[in-house]
Amino acid sequence: MSDKDAEAASWAETTEQRVLDEALRLAPRLGWNAGLVRAAAAAAGLNAGEAQLLLPQGPRDLAALLSRRHDKAAVAALNAQDPPPAKIRDKIRCAVVARLDAAQGDAEALRKLAAFLAFPTHLPLALTLVWEGADVLWRWAGDTATDENHYSKRAILSGILVSTLAVDMASGREPALKHLDGRIDNVMAFEKWKAGIKPMNLAAEVAGALARMRYGRG
Repeated sequence: MSDKDAEAASWAETTEQRVLDEALRLAPRLGWNAGLVRAAAAAAGLNAGEAQLLLPQGPRDLAALLSRRHDKAAVAALNAQDPPPAKIRDKIRCAVVARLDAAQGDAEALRKLAAFLAFPTHLPLALTLVWEGADVLWRWAGDTATDENHYSKRAILSGILVSTLAVDMASGREPALKHLDGRIDNVMAFEKWKAGIKPMNLAAEVAGALARMRYGRG
């Protein structure tokens, strides 16, 4: 990569995060939509052309940026554990809790994002982002499977992750941890993961979790 290309990439990454910061501030009032992207980009000092270049898919790009920011924060917190959990069950529990912690400060914006992702046309993006998060956490936990277990592990963890986040946002941390422990018990033992989960089951779970997230506590 040339110095010019590296400079452009650095600008894009830094500016994306600045726009995301503005979007998180504005989303509780504006919702998660194209208007949010325009307002956040303007607040970050971008003109319309720069915003289009940086975020060609608008609110979809912002959604991916936020999800990946939370994934990165969760892994940073997990890497700081000394010592890390030894058992795979404990690693997965800690990983999900770290992901909850990463998202907690953005709860109001996440409710608006959940409403956006709940539209049928946006559900594939929701599934992709949840799957990415599950993959990041499994890799942190040391998973190196390359057979069908690679996919079943991530599908199962995706369901655990999104449903626990929904409980956390709707009812608080204590019910969320109780839900998390129950879900882990239901798929014991983690080293087997033979049953898998059908894609449509995961899609239905993600859709239900998004609906619960958007309405908050209750």
